[in-house]
Amino acid sequence: MDAEHARLEDAREKKLPWKKWGPYLSERQWGTVREDQSADGNAWNSFSHDQSRSRAYRWGEDGLAGISDERQQLCFALALWNERDPILKERLFGLTNSEGNHGEDVKEYYFYIDSTPTHSYMKYLYKYPQAAYPYEDIITSNQRRGRADLEYELLDTGVFDQDRYFDVFVEYAKATPEDILIQVTVENRGPDAATIHVLPTLWFRNTWSWSPNAARPVLSRTAPDVIATSHPEMGKRFLQAEEANALLFTENESNSERLINAPNRTPYVKDAFHSYVIRGHQAAVNPEQTGTKAAAYYRRDIPAGGSAVIRLRLSDLEPSSLAKTGQKGSARFDKMFDTTFARRRKEADEFYASVIPSSLNDDQANVMRQALAGMLWSKQFFYFDVNRWLQERGSDPFKARQRATRNAHWHHMDNADVISMPDKWEYPWYAAWDLAFHTLALTMVDPEFGKEQLDLMLQSRYLHPNGQLPAYEWNFGDVNPPVHAWATIFTYRLEKAQGKADVEWLERSFHKLMLNFTWWVNRKDRSGSNVFEGGFLGLDNIGVFDRSAPLPTGGYLEQADGTAWMALFCQNLLEIAVELAQVRPAYLGVVEKFVEHALLITSSMLNAGDGTGMWDEDDGFFYDVLRLPNGEAHRLKVRSMVGLLPLCAVTVFEGEIRKIAPQLNDRLQALLVARPEMVGFIHDPVKLGNGGRRMSAALNEEKLRRVLTRMLDENEFLSPYGIRALSRFHAEHPYVFHVEGQAHTVSYLPAESDSGMFGGNSNWRGPIWMPVNGLIIRALLQYHLFYGDDFTIECPTGSGHRMNLYQVAEEIGRRLTNVFLRGEDGRRPVYGETAKFQDDPHWRDYVLFYEYFHGDNGAGLGASHQTGWTGIIARIMHLFATSTSQEALELGKAAVFHEVEQVATTR
Repeated sequence: MDAEHARLEDAREKKLPWKKWGPYLSERQWGTVREDQSADGNAWNSFSHDQSRSRAYRWGEDGLAGISDERQQLCFALALWNERDPILKERLFGLTNSEGNHGEDVKEYYFYIDSTPTHSYMKYLYKYPQAAYPYEDIITSNQRRGRADLEYELLDTGVFDQDRYFDVFVEYAKATPEDILIQVTVENRGPDAATIHVLPTLWFRNTWSWSPNAARPVLSRTAPDVIATSHPEMGKRFLQAEEANALLFTENESNSERLINAPNRTPYVKDAFHSYVIRGHQAAVNPEQTGTKAAAYYRRDIPAGGSAVIRLRLSDLEPSSLAKTGQKGSARFDKMFDTTFARRRKEADEFYASVIPSSLNDDQANVMRQALAGMLWSKQFFYFDVNRWLQERGSDPFKARQRATRNAHWHHMDNADVISMPDKWEYPWYAAWDLAFHTLALTMVDPEFGKEQLDLMLQSRYLHPNGQLPAYEWNFGDVNPPVHAWATIFTYRLEKAQGKADVEWLERSFHKLMLNFTWWVNRKDRSGSNVFEGGFLGLDNIGVFDRSAPLPTGGYLEQADGTAWMALFCQNLLEIAVELAQVRPAYLGVVEKFVEHALLITSSMLNAGDGTGMWDEDDGFFYDVLRLPNGEAHRLKVRSMVGLLPLCAVTVFEGEIRKIAPQLNDRLQALLVARPEMVGFIHDPVKLGNGGRRMSAALNEEKLRRVLTRMLDENEFLSPYGIRALSRFHAEHPYVFHVEGQAHTVSYLPAESDSGMFGGNSNWRGPIWMPVNGLIIRALLQYHLFYGDDFTIECPTGSGHRMNLYQVAEEIGRRLTNVFLRGEDGRRPVYGETAKFQDDPHWRDYVLFYEYFHGDNGAGLGASHQTGWTGIIARIMHLFATSTSQEALELGKAAVFHEVEQVATTR
């Protein structure tokens, strides 16, 4: 066992708290729902970036390359100044939803280069221009642009011309769980000498201003290079700063004079370091050198091409105890410091050598490692006591005639946990279905953390009493696709294959997932016919109409994706019930229930009863069905991911059901004899496939071939970089639906959205999205397990080249991976036509994992650091790089082969 795996084991067994400190600081706390004080719910305007340097946060903290403890009581991050910026650079800047021509967007360049799962070693890069940051230019130029225009990026402003910028590398190495070494290396990439001011900053999250009886922690100077902390719960810590110019102190309190022209509670306020460094106001900082926010102040002149190194140490060890071992002054940062960093870097390499297949080349390994590092850097402490938040806004859910307040029905929620975020700037709040996908990558490096994340959403502090999973803070009551059960059985089976089957965790999860399934059945099946709605279901603007709003036509939608999600949910619960029934026979009745329910839901997608179902026989495709108040029904013939998701409602069973419940076969046969229409159009669940397997699926072989033929057509869904969310057919054939003289049009848009639906900051009308591509790969592997190598299909359609379905899955995985890899021309598709990222040696090998990708050329779009679900590219790369990969089975099948020989034969 390597050193990092040993630390993971110590953390799991609670021997040593190796995960207590990590990158749990947000990159944007301003503009969030939690900090919103407005009456109209406009969170972006309620707490702006301009206010953030002066206004104390209520529910969390943010910073640059920062860390905190797991309760975010004490925080550490960098602040920078280049002697030209109008403000101290303490946090990342970006546009609000109304300022960007495609919604909110961070306008900075930063990279998560490395991290181990215990954060024993981490590395981050921020590229800091030497010119003044063009705040006004970025805002006004983007506001002048329309939705059809490209975004105006920081590189477009010219501030990086002639390489006049600093590369600011921040590294962390833990000597012990509580002894953290910090190294900041600033490299001047420009042609001339340049000056930079660096302020490594330590501060307490403000917990005292909101609770009158709360104790106030203290930071104080105890030596010329030491800041000591005193906290009633954390005890003492010491930040030692080698050769700092000065130590500065203030309070993490709002500057009310600047914000609202009211007297300050204290003479020393949150933005004191800005005043001290940029304005030269010496009186802004506390001469007593005490407070709740402090910084070590460095001013460094760096020659062209040169560098400066700053070293710090945040520890629970008193400097006096270090002195006894001979570590005085700068000696505390010499041999021991360098040796620890060298050892932790080496251990990180050893850890990833055990994770990344040796068959990958250097570029592939670099992409995979950065994808996993991004996943680990995207952890954030998320604090939100909804009941208290509502009370502070005068809302009492138990009183009548209350004004409508966001999340008023979620007053039970009390979140205070480290959670994997989609993107710590653009989406610094969890989303339930994103989180399920995150675990696919997280479990590659830290299975225990992945399980904890899945478990968290099912706890009573999150799950609504009625069984609904919380969606996201903008509207916890919105509906996300139900993929939690899939992630749960996936995670369980991977551990089981390693001899670590956690039945108790699976059983505990199953009970809560049953509540969620019941909520779906009771709330989203309008007529009790096993045809489901659900609203936008995470696919934002994919539909003809806003699927979460009242339809302009009246009536309602029967959603092909909603029903497909529920079929998959039911199949996953059946898988879990089968696992549990093998050790707990009491679950046999539940197995029978889900066998029948899975059959009912899958058959409903193809058997409409009135002739207007989701399946269109002429097109060989699924569509949403609009049911009007007058009884008319219309298929909305948009060829989109909505119609591909029924393909994903498939699960193969090895024979465990027959072993544990042989009587179920007779029950199923009798049901099908009594109701033959249930399987008249879908795959026959009694039919035996390759290896004696059975399969629950909506598509029989004939319909599967028709859907695959369309999906694998390069003129429709198959892009050089994966499966598009909307068929390219609609580029020349837009779908138009007329309502009262107004045309509602859906066209193929391979890049950004042309509408403001769902904020306009994402687009499902053409680009490639990693999570649904992952589900398609899973489905293809499932079908391959059932049909075997004899089932082949043209890929691409019309090419004459036939593949079995494993090879098709592998081909899609290859195309997805190529988004990030250098091609024969040396260019990465993800960076499109951005020359700096393609050609500059100081940029081209740092990889960003965007939210989605251009449907034709693979360029990254949307949130630039959504490593979250895009990070599953690491799982996909691993999947097809290992010839006997257990994860290939788990993505593609229902049960584990317990013998190594059987695992190998699946390839």
